[in-house]
Amino acid sequence: MKIHPSSIIHPSSKIDESVEIGPFCIIGENVEISKGTKLLSHVVLKGPTFIGENNIFYQFSTIGEDTPDKKFKGEKTKLEIGHRNIFREGVTVHRGTVQDKGITFIGSDNLLMAYTHVAHDCIVGNDNVFANNAGIAGHVKVGSNISIGALTTIHQFCNIGDYSFIGMNTSINMDVPAYVKVAADPARVIGLNSVGMTRNHLTAESISLIKKAYKLVYRKGLKIGDAINKSKDINKDINDSHLKIFINSLEVSERGILR
Repeated sequence: MKIHPSSIIHPSSKIDESVEIGPFCIIGENVEISKGTKLLSHVVLKGPTFIGENNIFYQFSTIGEDTPDKKFKGEKTKLEIGHRNIFREGVTVHRGTVQDKGITFIGSDNLLMAYTHVAHDCIVGNDNVFANNAGIAGHVKVGSNISIGALTTIHQFCNIGDYSFIGMNTSINMDVPAYVKVAADPARVIGLNSVGMTRNHLTAESISLIKKAYKLVYRKGLKIGDAINKSKDINKDINDSHLKIFINSLEVSERGILR
């Protein structure tokens, strides 16, 4: 194990022998770090936190800190992080609260650019990009394969659907369905994330089906329930998995979707 002598490691931490810890890092109580992970310098990790394999933490990132939520009274809540994530300079991630499920979760293969923030009780999927200074409030759910633009803010309890795209300096206070592209402050829907769908190898048939369902939701003036039912009718005999993702992102919405 490579640990710079200036770093401070709590004796209760569990650190794989392959982990590299650079200068001036602080690893607190009940932190577990799996193989291949690197802390470059000036990184603070506080537990209970579990960190998977081959993650990279850049300088001044603070991971697993107590939430500033006033409900928090020092409970032993958790943070779990998957594999191969990159946390750039100044990223902050808070643990959960007992008022929710007591855990913040980040999946695998995410890139969190400089000064991004993931608040308490958030769930973040896989293969997402958070551009500089993007921030998500407490209890937000972010799916997978999503791009979140710089300086974007997302209100607490919002859901961000798979394969969606959020433009720079966007302010979101309602749910964003899967595959949908939004931008501006306040956020407005500007179309489908066609580039993202192509890059993620959706077939032409799947894209065509999603476009039909999108038009039912955003172009036909239908109530959301009616649009969902008609979208299900489109998929009745086809059972396209990607169209099902779009429909499900509408059905699980509690805050209401951006329209």
